Amino acid sequence: MTHNRRSFLTASLVLGTVPLLGCGPQLRDLRVSQLPAALQEMTRLGQAPLLQSVTSWSWAKTLAHLAQSIEYSMTGYPTQNSALFQNTLGKAAFEAFAWRGAMRHDLTEPIPGSPAIDNAAPLAPAAARLLTACQHFMQWDKALQPHFAYGALTHAEYEQAHAMHLANHFAAFQASAA
Repeated sequence: MTHNRRSFLTASLVLGTVPLLGCGPQLRDLRVSQLPAALQEMTRLGQAPLLQSVTSWSWAKTLAHLAQSIEYSMTGYPTQNSALFQNTLGKAAFEAFAWRGAMRHDLTEPIPGSPAIDNAAPLAPAAARLLTACQHFMQWDKALQPHFAYGALTHAEYEQAHAMHLANHFAAFQASAA
């Protein structure tokens, strides 16, 4: 885990009000706890004639990043934080996010160890990849891999984590008229 991500998680736990303090980009308040609701928001945004974002990531790069995260929950993340971190700060971060019903993290930080995603990546394959990853996850009946920061999660906890992750990224986008 990078120092920035660790510092952010620690600060989020201590403050618990990062969005309320005006730190970071101004995001829409979007809270979802299940993947179908998150995918409805993806569809809504995807149908917009124009998307505005408060981050430097394109819509396609964002969707590919989200697909990576869901895929890794089934196949394994490229890198893991220590078991000590996962069982203390990582677990506490997930519990704080779950309690708040929303996640807040750096929206331009890649998953540690994951392949880089081009900001000019084509949209259609990225959207299809995320939909496929969500479908596979929802049907997954094998053991899930530990999250790189949160450690072991049940299927229901992982679904909530994924839904909050999607919502956090989707909240950075605003549909607007062409």
